[in-house]
Amino acid sequence: MHGRSDSVPLWAQVPAIDVQQLSKTYPGGIEAVKGIDFTVAPGEAFGLLGPNGAGKSTTIGMLTTTIRPTGGSARLAGFDVRTEAIAARRVSSVVFQEAVVDRGLSGRRNLQTHARLWSVDADTARHRIAELAGALGLAEILDRPVGSYSGGQRRRLEIARALVSEPHVLFLDEPTVGLDPRIRYELLDVIAGLRDRADTTILLTTHYLDEAERLCDRIAIMHEGRIVALDTPAALLASLGQELVELRIDGPAETALATLRSRDIAGADAFTVGSTLTLPLRGRSAADAVSAIHEARLPVTALSTRKPTLDDVYLRLTGDRIADAA
Repeated sequence: MHGRSDSVPLWAQVPAIDVQQLSKTYPGGIEAVKGIDFTVAPGEAFGLLGPNGAGKSTTIGMLTTTIRPTGGSARLAGFDVRTEAIAARRVSSVVFQEAVVDRGLSGRRNLQTHARLWSVDADTARHRIAELAGALGLAEILDRPVGSYSGGQRRRLEIARALVSEPHVLFLDEPTVGLDPRIRYELLDVIAGLRDRADTTILLTTHYLDEAERLCDRIAIMHEGRIVALDTPAALLASLGQELVELRIDGPAETALATLRSRDIAGADAFTVGSTLTLPLRGRSAADAVSAIHEARLPVTALSTRKPTLDDVYLRLTGDRIADAA
């Protein structure tokens, strides 16, 4: 790269994550990940969005060296996860879906133990633990046994544990799964605050649309082991325009869609799911679209207009709702 300063650390001179044709086939020929490509810049918050079984956790497993890739390559801050696994682990940390903290120890002892395992000296560890406890709302409970923590408090401790080693890349694998709505939204506030740490790159996996839209600079939508779209949340939503018309049809929605396309009312980006037909307006006013639909004399049982969502993007690309597929 031209004009690069020698004072810039090596990890900031290359992509934080560089994935090329990464794939994983399990015994029996089960293809969990099918040759995916993406790069993540240092300091970026990047999301893998998709239902259970889409390949998100397998991808995280390969990037964190716990699952060996079948093909392709992946690098963390320049280190190959297959041939330089130890170096790749040193620059990264992960918060798994399942808790790994010791419930018999206090939160502080959990963090101190993790710091020692990562060769963080005692004075530095003490300072980092105090800083993280304050930032993540753990200061008042840090000396209590983790077994007395709520689910949200344990998840915050998991994140603090992952950050003690000051990783360049932080992986969050479905971090809010199993939490009740109030605790989940509290944790989302905590994760959103991590984006202010300019030296930390975040890769988040989720099947919650609001999490991806709120937390991520860019999102890769995964479906059956492949990446079917990759862009900013705003650009993904803009791909469907500013407004949608949604129809419920008494009969085959595909037949109604064919009729609307033959009349230039629906474009190639219109899609059906069951008896529901969704039409991006594409510059046509909602009133004009509704009038044209009525003139087509379709068996419409319900009609509404609304803003597009990431679920609409996923529906158009895959034919399934994320919640249904999950």
